[in-house]
Amino acid sequence: MSLRLPLTTAGALALASLLRAGSPGEDASALYRAKKYPEAREAFARLSAADPKNAEAHFYLGAIAQRRGDLDGALSELETATSLDPANSSYFLELGGAYGEAAEKAGMFAKMGLAKKCQAALEKAVELNPDNLVARNGLVSYYRAAPTFVGGGLSKAYDEAEEIRKRDPVMGASVLGQLYLAEKKYDQAFAIFEETLKTSPDSYLALYSVGRTAAQTGQHLDRGEQVLRHCLELAPGKGEPSHAAVHWRLGNLAEKRSDPATARAEYESALKIDPAFVQAQDSLSKLK
Repeated sequence: MSLRLPLTTAGALALASLLRAGSPGEDASALYRAKKYPEAREAFARLSAADPKNAEAHFYLGAIAQRRGDLDGALSELETATSLDPANSSYFLELGGAYGEAAEKAGMFAKMGLAKKCQAALEKAVELNPDNLVARNGLVSYYRAAPTFVGGGLSKAYDEAEEIRKRDPVMGASVLGQLYLAEKKYDQAFAIFEETLKTSPDSYLALYSVGRTAAQTGQHLDRGEQVLRHCLELAPGKGEPSHAAVHWRLGNLAEKRSDPATARAEYESALKIDPAFVQAQDSLSKLK
């Protein structure tokens, strides 16, 4: 059972929304934005020492601790942040992500308790802000991965995906499509992405979703290449797959066509854009 939430769903957008100019921790936040995490940690620690009830400082200390792999520290700080500011949806979102990661690494008995805490935190985030789509997407991941005895279930995942779709048709279609793919309902997955493209033909996420589905299933390969080439003509939005990911998927398609030379070229293109792109590295290393 995998309960870790993707960074884009577990906290990246939440963190970005909190990095605002003019806040009490503006200087510390600037360090965080610059990814100077040791310096940011020291700055937020000073803020916390000067004002132990500074919820924002505890939130960032928790986020930094999670990035460092210190889950105990992250949970302690994030629990403090949510107790100090119990109406902040973003804080509960980040706490849910930390609980989910902790559950992945815990033993069987601790796993169940942490999983339930993950669910409760994400549901609280949605209760506080029904338009927190990152939290709703986190719940989809949770419901899909967790067994029923800890609150999971595909029917819940589909219901949550529909709630996302009501608020953001493109994002909702992407989430629903992933659920269809997980159940091998490939025709339905393609159909929901193509439906989005009828009204939003330049939707980067919908285009990428069609291409990714083609690469994963081996179906509609020509259409998959067409939409991924279109992605390369557009700029990805915040939280959307990069052009490196597009080239990686084009490489996947080439492999499906038994064209290793083209696949190699696409994987190399992906790594030129992002040398740390792990999926492209792995695919290139396995290419025969």
